[in-house]
Amino acid sequence: MYYDPIKRSLGNVFNRSPWLRRLFYHLLDLLLLRTWHVHRELRQWARGRLREPLQLLDAGAGYGQYSYWLSSLSSAWHILAVDVKEEQVKDSNDFFRAIGRPQVQFAVQDLVLYQEPNTFDLALAVDVMEHILEDVEVFRNIHASLKDGGMLLISTPSDQGGSDVHDDSETSFIEEHVRDGYNIHEIQQKLRTAGFERIEAKYSYGEPGQISWRLSMKYPILMLGKSRWFFALLPFYYAVTFPFCLLLNWLDARITHDSGTGLIVKAWK
Repeated sequence: MYYDPIKRSLGNVFNRSPWLRRLFYHLLDLLLLRTWHVHRELRQWARGRLREPLQLLDAGAGYGQYSYWLSSLSSAWHILAVDVKEEQVKDSNDFFRAIGRPQVQFAVQDLVLYQEPNTFDLALAVDVMEHILEDVEVFRNIHASLKDGGMLLISTPSDQGGSDVHDDSETSFIEEHVRDGYNIHEIQQKLRTAGFERIEAKYSYGEPGQISWRLSMKYPILMLGKSRWFFALLPFYYAVTFPFCLLLNWLDARITHDSGTGLIVKAWK
C-alpha cells in the first residue's frame, strides 16, 4: 500500500495549530520504535556537546520530529533539515518560526544531489535510505558534507523481515520503498565505498519490536488505507494497545538482538 496519502492526511490534522503538532511529535516519539533506538544513540552522541555551537543535518526530515527533539536538547545547535517535499518543508518552517526556534531551518533538497562540504558535525537519516535507489551517492554526499570526526546515524529496515518481507515471494508493506531492507554487511560495505572508515551496525526491531510495530503501526495504517473513517476509532484502538506497545518498545531498545527487522548504523568520517 502507499503510505504518503496517509501521511498527508495526518499532517493536515496536526498542522492546524502548534500545540497539535507538538502533541503529534510526542505521540510519534512514544509509538515509533525506531525513535526509541535513535534517541538512545543521539543522547550518547550529545554527551559533553550540549553547549557547543554544532551544525546538524536532518537528511530526509519528513515531519521534522527529530529536528524538534534535537532542538529541545540544545539551543546552541544549528539544524538544517532537508526533504524533497515542498509542502512539508513549508509547514515545518512555519511551525518552527511559530514556536520561536530560528536555529532550525528546513529546505527543499534532493539527497542524491545535495552536498555541503565539511559543514556538519552530525547527519541523521531515519526512515530514508529505503526510499532512495542511489544510496551510495547519498552516502558519498553526506560523507563530503561532514566535518572530520562527524557522524552519520542511520535507521533503516534490514533484510531479516524489514518492510514485513520474509521471503522472495512477498513485496514490501510500504510501496514507496525501493528496497525491502539492507543486509547488515551490505550497508557497511556501501558506507566504506562512500569513504567512511569506522562503522558500527546492529539490529533493532527484535521479537518485542516486531509485535509492537504490528500493533502500533501496521494494523492502524492498513485500516486507514481502507477508510479514513478509521481516524475516529484510533483513540479507542490505542487506548487498548498503547500500554503494551510502550512496554514492548522499552524492552526492544534495551536488548541486544542477534537478528531484527531494523538496523541502526553509525559511521564516522
